Amino acid sequence: MANLRIAFAILTSALGLSASGGDLKLWYDAPAEEWTGGLPLGNGRLMAVVQGGIAKETIQLNDDTMWTGQPVQRDKPGAYKHLGEVRRLFFEGRNVEGEKLMQERMQGLVLSMGMSTYQTSGDLKLNFRHDGKATGYRRELDLRTAIASVSYNVDGTNFTREVFVSPVDQALVVRLSSDKAGALSFDAELARPRGDIKRLAPDQLSITGVAKPKTNPGWIGVDYETRLQVSAENGTLNESKNGIRVEGADAVTLRLVTSTNYRGEDPAAVCEKQLSAAVAKSYTELRNDHVSEHQRLFNRVDLNLGAPPGLPTDKRLEAFRGGAKDPSLVSLYFQFGRYLLISASRPDSMCINLWGKWVNGLEPAYDADYHININIQMNYWLAEMCNLSECHEPFFDLLDNLRPRGRITAKEMYNCGGFTANYATDAWLFTSSIGNAPYGIWPMAPAWMCNHLWEHYLFGGDKEYLRNRSYPIMKEACEFMADYLVEHPKTGYMVSGPSTSPENRYKDPKTGKSVSISMAPAMDTQLITDLFDNTIVASKLLGKDRFFRKKLVKLRARLMPMQIGEDGRLLEWAEPYEEGNKGHRHISHLWAVCPGNQITENTPELFEAARKSLEVRVEHGAADSPEYQGIAAWVMCAYTRLLDGEKSYGLLKHILSNSSWDNLFAVGERGRTREMFETDVNFGATSAIAEMMLQSHDGTINLLPALPLALPDGSVSGLVARGGFEVSIDWKNGKLKRAVIISLRGNHCRLKLGNQQIDFETEAGQEYVFSETLEQN
Repeated sequence: MANLRIAFAILTSALGLSASGGDLKLWYDAPAEEWTGGLPLGNGRLMAVVQGGIAKETIQLNDDTMWTGQPVQRDKPGAYKHLGEVRRLFFEGRNVEGEKLMQERMQGLVLSMGMSTYQTSGDLKLNFRHDGKATGYRRELDLRTAIASVSYNVDGTNFTREVFVSPVDQALVVRLSSDKAGALSFDAELARPRGDIKRLAPDQLSITGVAKPKTNPGWIGVDYETRLQVSAENGTLNESKNGIRVEGADAVTLRLVTSTNYRGEDPAAVCEKQLSAAVAKSYTELRNDHVSEHQRLFNRVDLNLGAPPGLPTDKRLEAFRGGAKDPSLVSLYFQFGRYLLISASRPDSMCINLWGKWVNGLEPAYDADYHININIQMNYWLAEMCNLSECHEPFFDLLDNLRPRGRITAKEMYNCGGFTANYATDAWLFTSSIGNAPYGIWPMAPAWMCNHLWEHYLFGGDKEYLRNRSYPIMKEACEFMADYLVEHPKTGYMVSGPSTSPENRYKDPKTGKSVSISMAPAMDTQLITDLFDNTIVASKLLGKDRFFRKKLVKLRARLMPMQIGEDGRLLEWAEPYEEGNKGHRHISHLWAVCPGNQITENTPELFEAARKSLEVRVEHGAADSPEYQGIAAWVMCAYTRLLDGEKSYGLLKHILSNSSWDNLFAVGERGRTREMFETDVNFGATSAIAEMMLQSHDGTINLLPALPLALPDGSVSGLVARGGFEVSIDWKNGKLKRAVIISLRGNHCRLKLGNQQIDFETEAGQEYVFSETLEQN
């Protein structure tokens, strides 16, 4: 692959593009004015947001296991006894009565202690004693090294600051230096509401406590500990009022570790071990090991769209909002999405939660939990295609860990085998249908999540992983669905339900009232079809469960097909109900377009029906909601799959112009009041950018399928296609110049460019080079 990188470096140089993908740095000429402007760091487990202040630096911290609460039973005992009556009411068209009965008799318990909450781990505060005014200020985040840095000059002395969170040493590291001997003097403090601060040694602080919600302190969660160690070169260390005082140092290295007892470990023992190991290494060793491990993942993909302008990132965004052309901003945003996934999701860490693990405060909106009816899945759409397969593992862990409690929910609520989970969960892995709104009733989460397991196999081809890890989960999810399906008394189809089309409502045709629950919403059927199809193929590949496979084949043949309404739109429900909101923020019934693959160019009637359905949604404001920007990313992905690069790029412009902080984080629901990020938008948009250049969901490697006019020249290397192919593409004036396909598994390859298509056999490890006419070189 080294030869491929060299070849593309030559090509991009000839095109006048940067061979290194541009200056992949977010940088600013002023400190962040608030938390939402800070620069994010993370090693999958320990997260940080760096503000970059001059006199006062605040580095906000998160440990991904910092949760209130504990495992509790939330299923309503014997709820399944009412299932038959609920279904009968819906089959008779008595939808309002059916929904009321289900909520009263079947929906899970919202206990008095409330919900568990993900919380901040507190702050590391550095209070500097600078007497003069700072000049020459620069704050930056280098995506290639995952290091945030700050530099400025005070009265002729240059001060520099580097911060990173090492995945190798499991520590946050801060390096402070100046070009004048003895110029560094500051106080270092740890802070967290209700935390107990102790001085462990002249150079060490700790803060310990228990995670508790503000509103219900009795709903206690994990025990935690954070430790800070300070090493000064020259100068002195003394005790300050709230921490450690450094005076007259040339340079200082701070090492911080944190832990909870979420996994049964002693936080103090973990911190002691990690901190001792980090202290035993020099700053240079810590830095080099961190950079090397980060680049092992980050450097796999390179996207070049031209040289960036010499402007700070916030000024670039401002110019872009005003209409300036800046293709390299797209490549920066794309690589920022990959950077976030590397930072937030590594093997053995928790799955990325609703707000991406960077949470400031004790009461984030929606508890910063796991919404598994879209948000958490979207966080991982980019993982496989953007060559970060390992980062997918925490998602699979979440799915696998839902199984024990999911079996209880399957039995208590539906009297079914297998396992299920509804629209949300938390670190304690509840699977019940809970909440005050009926849209909490949605037992389809495992079906959607199992699609990720199958995608992991399609991209990577690891049959042993499929056999030992993926297939057992997929089979158990199928066992639930096989029991859950019921024959419709009028049509004879096997239908799901009662369920919802997340999180939409329709007008009951008899009463005109707003209803959420129905039988066989379109998304249900699409998800069950996908789960059955993938499990059937996996069963054949592995030579397992022949009789169960036959059962699935029979059920699959009896599932209700997708419906097209009189107005030409793909129906969201099994019947042509009128939507309560035509611009609803979810596009659940278009799952078969994206991220699914049941609707493609190969199904032209459904393809156009899906397009029309999407256009009506957008027409009525779905993607313009200032509160729910996740829909903008999902719509962007859907337009990309519908091969409309211009509308997809229009959504990207909207996200960058109207829904992004200066640090490129997307604005969350409470974003307008500066309370959160919404990283699923970043992740979703990144996957859409990748699919502008490469799609493979329909069994064909489609080159430049949705390239917008705004990105006429560029090159990309390292993207991955299903079937086990690494793909690099070079284009000029919107036309392919060269494509290189590396076969990773020796599979048959079908390659497409516009109306051209070729098929060829491959050998594992071989490169196949094609010209603009798909002529093989």
